[in-house]
Amino acid sequence: MKYFGTDGFRGRANDSLRVEHALKIGQFLGWYYGARIGQKARCVIGKDTRRSSYMFEYGLSAGLTSAGAEVNLLHVTTTPSVSYIVKSEKFDFGIMITASHNPYHDNGIKVINRDGYKMEEEVLAQIEEYIDGKLTIPFSSDNVGRCTDYFQGRNKYISYLASVPLHSLRGYRIGLDCANGSAFNIAKTVFDMLGAETYVISNTPNGTNINVECGSTHIEALQKLVRGNQLDAGFAFDGDADRCFCVDENGNVVDGDAIMYIGACYLKERGGLVDDTVVVTVMSNLGLFNALKEKGIKTVITPVGDKYISQEIKDHGYSIGGEQSGHVIFDKYATTGDGILTAIIMADILVEKKCVFSHLARDLKILPQKLKNLSVPDKDAVMNNPAVVEFAEKLNEKLDGSGRLLLRKSGTEPVVRIMVEAATLEECDRYIAETEKFILENGV
Repeated sequence: MKYFGTDGFRGRANDSLRVEHALKIGQFLGWYYGARIGQKARCVIGKDTRRSSYMFEYGLSAGLTSAGAEVNLLHVTTTPSVSYIVKSEKFDFGIMITASHNPYHDNGIKVINRDGYKMEEEVLAQIEEYIDGKLTIPFSSDNVGRCTDYFQGRNKYISYLASVPLHSLRGYRIGLDCANGSAFNIAKTVFDMLGAETYVISNTPNGTNINVECGSTHIEALQKLVRGNQLDAGFAFDGDADRCFCVDENGNVVDGDAIMYIGACYLKERGGLVDDTVVVTVMSNLGLFNALKEKGIKTVITPVGDKYISQEIKDHGYSIGGEQSGHVIFDKYATTGDGILTAIIMADILVEKKCVFSHLARDLKILPQKLKNLSVPDKDAVMNNPAVVEFAEKLNEKLDGSGRLLLRKSGTEPVVRIMVEAATLEECDRYIAETEKFILENGV
């Protein structure tokens, strides 16, 4: 697609993503759904804390109302909250304005269908045609919508999150890093409702400090908070709070792989892990595959991207899946990754197990992992070269489960990504160097 990628229409604000794009997206969706259902379309809009989110909110609202839609504004909220509200309150669609973990000068527009999933590509393709002037739609002074502050939607989402856990968090000391983003006015509220003693950082957004040296992409701040205050656990979110990284009582990072391991083992113990299967991407650590296998848990592997995980879970009804980056889907509770929900579930398991957090993943042995981006003239030629394919196969045979080599091409750059897992970082470096040398000599 020209504008919409795997995570919506994303770009630098006032550059590759402009207000006129938002206006046209709103116009098309208002008209499309109004014509489809034969009445005014109903939608919700949420946004993160970037300064540019205001102008995109206004642009979308103008476009939607000009095409007759009834717009309900959630204002600053999380991406998963929009998915939840669209589905639970039976809206026709939803829109989230966010660039997730990107810097503040970027922004994005995610469109969500009535079932709480990412919008179908055939609809996105028509939006692109309208943006490029290949489609026209009618406007009428008799068909104008309106905007409403839908504060009750945020409250319903918070109440839902608080209803998920089975146990009180009274007596537990919990750290929260809100990334100066969407979680800033929700995460503490929920954890306070559950009885936790909360310690919160990065909860003072100013429009430009989202993700700056904080949140799940800069976990060091939360590690320092947990160690310095002797907390039981800490949870860090990204800009739109659809991801979560955890920190145990010792200040050690618990990433998406470890979260999936803890969640899957918990579900299996209680007979709630459908087909004893977890959905992961090719980037999950080999240590996760080995540890799950030891517990009698199978894995289904998808390409990198939460949309592939979501589709696999949706198609087969699996219970849990996710990415190493902290985007984890618990299908019983949400249609998408939800960082605050993930934190609540991890805390609930901690209470039920009556142990320290580090004990939950004690049997998970993560292998050292290194990644190198190798610039090449033709990434497809490298990936399709039989000699390179054979080299990778032979190296993986040599490692025989004690490590692995994974080659991937970048979706946006002339780059081949070389990822190696092995017993030591020194071995990772050696195998990366061997692979790079072979590709440069034989793969181009």
